[in-house]
Amino acid sequence: MTAIARLGAVSLDGDDPTSLAEFWRDLLELEVMFASEDFVALKGAGVLITTQRVANYRPPDWPETTVPKQIHLELAVTDLGAAEKRAVELGAVKAQTQPNPDVWRVLHDPAGHPFCITTMIPEV
Repeated sequence: MTAIARLGAVSLDGDDPTSLAEFWRDLLELEVMFASEDFVALKGAGVLITTQRVANYRPPDWPETTVPKQIHLELAVTDLGAAEKRAVELGAVKAQTQPNPDVWRVLHDPAGHPFCITTMIPEV
């Protein structure tokens, strides 16, 4: 079977796309491809990561389900402690709930999106 499309970007909603993009740019060492007041596109991760303004945005309240998470990113790291420390320095917040902190950590980006850092993802 032939694919009819390819994954072009992952978009993260928020109320301040510029600061959200700055966080992900610095965390993953990406480049700004396009920026406006309401939308920023970052390149360099094999797929574009975009941030966009959404009116009345409400961040997920994971692990609660009042406002469920819509998507989250899994980031492969080699040193959980060092990666967590750097992410927090850049503006991430460590989640109170940590289901398996020996092999992965749950953090929230500045807009409240949960994301994980883990040593469990093999090199491809």
